Amino acid sequence: MTNKVVLITGGSRGIGAATALQAATKGWDVVISYNNEHAAAHAVVSSIESLGRRAAAVQADVGSEEQIQCLFTLVDEQFGRLDALVINAGVVDKAQTVAEFSLQRLERMFRINTIGAFLCAREAVVRMSTSRGGQGGSIVNVSSIAARLGAPRQYVDYAASKGAMDVMTLGLAKEVAAEGIRVNAVRPGLIDTDIHASGGQPDRLVRLAPSVPMKRGGTPEEVANAIVWLMSDESPYTTGSLIEISGGNL
Repeated sequence: MTNKVVLITGGSRGIGAATALQAATKGWDVVISYNNEHAAAHAVVSSIESLGRRAAAVQADVGSEEQIQCLFTLVDEQFGRLDALVINAGVVDKAQTVAEFSLQRLERMFRINTIGAFLCAREAVVRMSTSRGGQGGSIVNVSSIAARLGAPRQYVDYAASKGAMDVMTLGLAKEVAAEGIRVNAVRPGLIDTDIHASGGQPDRLVRLAPSVPMKRGGTPEEVANAIVWLMSDESPYTTGSLIEISGGNL
């Protein structure tokens, strides 16, 4: 029996890497994309292969349509199928108010977090849709509770880009439900990844954890568990859902 194949964008670290490893333990073959973290990405591949699964890491900037298309073509050529897509790659920027935002910052944020997500979803639908000869499949978007909270005085642009992803999740889920494709999203809260440092706040997890009802940040593995459930056959009647993984931070 041929193993199912999942493509995870931004799979070299954090939630993406945890999802890749969790999927492999459930019997999936895994392709991850990464932008700069070559060593980390290939370490994830080695870990997956040690579990007896096939794996590949592909350098691809999800802000580039050409590189996205090359990424999906490689999956076609090397794995011959695509059963699930996890749209996880994304960026944040340093904390600023809207009054301080530059056009360059906004263009980068939405090109990667929003337009890139749409383009990846497009490529997956073309391959999965039963109306196009596919076998169906699942798309899981990694959003954020920032989409609901707004992230004032920090990352309103990031929150808005994730809000767009949420709307895409709802609309696309309805659009392709009859074509064998389920589309869902997870909305993580305060999670222990290095995205905080990339936004210039390496102490953010420790500083904000006391404000979470559960009094701690979450782990990438806790988010990965939900993602793998959503992309698997264990959730066959779940589509158009936005699942919050936030320790009660509502």
